Amino acid sequence: MLSTDLADLKAYMADNPGAVIEDVARERNVTPRAVIEALPSSMVRMGGGEHFVAAMQDIAAWGEVTLIVHTDDAIFEFTGTVPAGEVGRGYFNLMQPKGLHGHLRHERCAGVAFVERPFMGKTSAFVAFLNADGGIMFKVFVGRDETRALRTDQLVRFRQLADRIASAA
Repeated sequence: MLSTDLADLKAYMADNPGAVIEDVARERNVTPRAVIEALPSSMVRMGGGEHFVAAMQDIAAWGEVTLIVHTDDAIFEFTGTVPAGEVGRGYFNLMQPKGLHGHLRHERCAGVAFVERPFMGKTSAFVAFLNADGGIMFKVFVGRDETRALRTDQLVRFRQLADRIASAA
């Protein structure tokens, strides 16, 4: 990306921090990772992809969250507890027979982004797992309480995880 394009993207994201990351990436022909990295520095912290397993193990203890997979064709949302997982046969396997389960290509994770920003009039906080192509594998959002505020206990866990992973990058 040219430095003028990067400066323009940074200016756009400073003015529109709640823009849908995937839409901005498509409209500007950049990766979602570039869009996340263009957010104001006060809104994003980055860690390396080698922290995928540690991050997922921590998230499994947070309680009810929302996991989102956003593709060109659909936005899948799962609200519930992310199950514990373990590495086996080349995948990070979510170890639960029902609900959210599956096999994640953890070795393709090239970054873990911790994002706190306004979105649709509310503060949001999520962990984005970024793949080797600059795409978003999936996002895990801090849950909300009965008043639709971010759950304080999860926000504390989110920030502690960001402190550990972003400082280790």
